[in-house]
Amino acid sequence: MTRIVGVSGSLRAKSFNTGLLNAARELAPAEVTFEIATIRGIPLYDGDLEAAEGIPPAVTALKDAIARADGLLIVTPEYNNGMPGVFKNAIDWASRPAADIERVFGGKAVAMIGASPGNFGTILAQNHWLPVLRALGTRLWTGGRLMVSRAGTMFDAEGRLTDEATRKRLQGLVAGFGAFAKGG
Repeated sequence: MTRIVGVSGSLRAKSFNTGLLNAARELAPAEVTFEIATIRGIPLYDGDLEAAEGIPPAVTALKDAIARADGLLIVTPEYNNGMPGVFKNAIDWASRPAADIERVFGGKAVAMIGASPGNFGTILAQNHWLPVLRALGTRLWTGGRLMVSRAGTMFDAEGRLTDEATRKRLQGLVAGFGAFAKGG
């Protein structure tokens, strides 16, 4: 059984990216266990806070979810042509202390997807993640990327992905990434 953890970079409950993440879990093949982790509750990174109080519980939960998975699916919004600050902050916290980077991220299979109301999907945000993922020592899956554009037409009012062509592409992507993550 391959274990994938997915994380949405949006805090909004009915965000397009959280809807895309939920659809990925729903469409995962039977041989993939799909867990959803959250960045909710992670404070802004502050070295003084880390020194005084240690790693916050929300960060520990995220780190442990990533560490026990075979693969990490990053579901990234795109804000102002880049990655969301709140998402980058969560990954920065997850890399603390530096001695934990290998346990959490080292050699971890990673794939990226994202949804945006704009015409270009999340191509710039996904590109902005590349140096971060390299610095953390992950193994980027390049077998497929999904950048859902015009997301307002692809999801219903409850945030569920309704576009059948996109669901089919997502299903194939999750299956392909699951096989890559299993391959070690």
